[in-house]
Amino acid sequence: MRIISCYIPFLAIALLVSCKEQEKPTPKVIYEEAKNNVEPKKVDSTSIKIADLPILMEGTKFLIHPVGDIRVYDDYSKVYGSSKTNQVSYAISNYNRFELTGYFENLKFQHIDSTNVKPLTEDKIQIQTVTFLNTIAEKARKQILVYTLVDDDTNKDGKIDQNDIKSLYLSSVDGSRFTKITEPLQELIDWNIIEAQNRLYLRCIEDINKNGAFDKNDKVHYHFVNLLTDEWKVEEYMPI
Repeated sequence: MRIISCYIPFLAIALLVSCKEQEKPTPKVIYEEAKNNVEPKKVDSTSIKIADLPILMEGTKFLIHPVGDIRVYDDYSKVYGSSKTNQVSYAISNYNRFELTGYFENLKFQHIDSTNVKPLTEDKIQIQTVTFLNTIAEKARKQILVYTLVDDDTNKDGKIDQNDIKSLYLSSVDGSRFTKITEPLQELIDWNIIEAQNRLYLRCIEDINKNGAFDKNDKVHYHFVNLLTDEWKVEEYMPI
């Protein structure tokens, strides 16, 4: 009996490790044939729509009003942002000179000499970053914004949020010419600007084995966009 009891803790540890190894990552994509088996989650009813105070990016003439939701909980234990009044946060974005970050559902644009306010889009999205290409503006006199955002409920959980596929968009500084650059169902990895070419380069990954997750078995795509053309055309290139 003494020998058997010594093995019981080791058996419990082995079972725990085995269970952890069988856990699968939450899929970012659920395809059409599988979505009927997914029970949609209820949308949080405690959200309140609000706009942050406008910001003016250096060198531009358009105010940007970030618009989004704040969530209020009964015990006030969870709030978004950092600016709090009566334990509730009213901040939905952060601004750092040429970049706006946060989780917001739209932007409103307003010329500094006008009272007219125009939305970026009528579609349901979640914007995560907005970057003003100040070096392109100084060199080529083109004022362009780059957005990383989510525009589709790809995991079919009833929400458009950071758990879905991230896409890349461009627009003019006034919000016009709002254009998607990434392909549908391709996750944005990263992007950068090559000023000597006036190009934006980006990498995306495609779930070619359709397992709902992005892993080593999937395909990476490489693209670039000439920022100075009248129509932003995405071109693929093959560095490897």
